[in-house]
Amino acid sequence: MTEDLHQALNRLEAWMRQYMKSWYNEAEDIQQAIRMKEEHTMRVLGYARELSEHLGLAGNDVIRAEIMGLLHDVGRFRQFTIYRTFNDAQSEDHAALGLKTIADEGLISSLPEKDQEIIRFAIWNHNKKVIEPAPDKISLMYAKILRDADKLDIYYVLEPFIAPSDGTGISPDFVRKFTAGEQCDYTMIRTMDDRKLVRLMWVYDINYSWTMKRVLEREYIDKIVRCLPQGDAEIDKGVQRLREYVKEKCNSEDKAE
Repeated sequence: MTEDLHQALNRLEAWMRQYMKSWYNEAEDIQQAIRMKEEHTMRVLGYARELSEHLGLAGNDVIRAEIMGLLHDVGRFRQFTIYRTFNDAQSEDHAALGLKTIADEGLISSLPEKDQEIIRFAIWNHNKKVIEPAPDKISLMYAKILRDADKLDIYYVLEPFIAPSDGTGISPDFVRKFTAGEQCDYTMIRTMDDRKLVRLMWVYDINYSWTMKRVLEREYIDKIVRCLPQGDAEIDKGVQRLREYVKEKCNSEDKAE
């Protein structure tokens, strides 16, 4: 017997809140990281709901997006407690860890099989460089919704850590890719300024105008640009290209797949 999605969301939210609290730790660094991801989880749930409603979804179609937002980072809690890092390359893929927890706990096993497939696909792809080939348009749409909701909040989470260039510079390959409007390989990050360019290039992976407008309104892009090394013609060229892209994306029309 399958479970109603509204009932499932209530059950899963109660479970998730308890699960997140179960990772509380007396070690200050762990506790701070767990609380940060706890708060991030609930904000992403909210953004997933807002974005799906903006796209004209309603009822169970919105609840499906909320469930994804709620469960997307369930692997982060074990990851940080064990490895003391959120860096997947230095630990484990947190989407894979999350899907293992979801499977081990049977969290979505009572949902209709199609809902399970859509949710798993979105969670698996929320942290990947690109979305893998989707089995259908609806799975692709939900993967895009989750990626946008996640990125929007990551900009917020990382904002306090943005600082002026420390002089270590930017890797030449990163500058080249930035100027060309291409994504970089996260595993090749070497400096703090590399990280800033990667965050700027996330903009090219934002799927919906709704999300881009919020990134722009909250000045996340400007705050990062102001902290890049100044006077580099190639970086300036990349920034100009990015701003033109943002303007074009904000003027585009969103629609559900």
